Amino acid sequence: MQSSKTYTVQEAIVALERYCVYQERTHQEVASKLVKMGMITEASEVVLLHLYQHDFINETRFAKVYAGGKFRINKWGRLKIKKGLLQKGISSANINEGLAEIDEEEYGNVLQELAIKKQQLIKAKNPYERKQKLIRYLQQKGYEMNLIYELDLLKE
Repeated sequence: MQSSKTYTVQEAIVALERYCVYQERTHQEVASKLVKMGMITEASEVVLLHLYQHDFINETRFAKVYAGGKFRINKWGRLKIKKGLLQKGISSANINEGLAEIDEEEYGNVLQELAIKKQQLIKAKNPYERKQKLIRYLQQKGYEMNLIYELDLLKE
């Protein structure tokens, strides 16, 4: 779906600078936006180069912001964050830098809090079923199985 408006390279640069300033963006998101704007490949490359040179696109910074936000706000685990970053086309090196921003102690505390809150909401009467529902929930949130099994709640 291309835009009916045509853009010069300079207009596209200004528009995409605004787009990137509003929120961190990946190369993939900006390239997709350029396609929607109807920019030809050569012009898109010029715009992307400008955005990289002037630090409007920085995938390491994006990975750090994404990982921190998804962890602190959504309480996601590392596995779900990593999957989200991979889907956005972020490199493994940048993903690792982003995940390194998550404090190990805080990560454990959030996992424990999530488990306690969820356990109180599980209605199943059978202890085995309660345990399985809790494990599935924590897995769906993106937490590692070895950390889930270390929880005191599951050792009972």
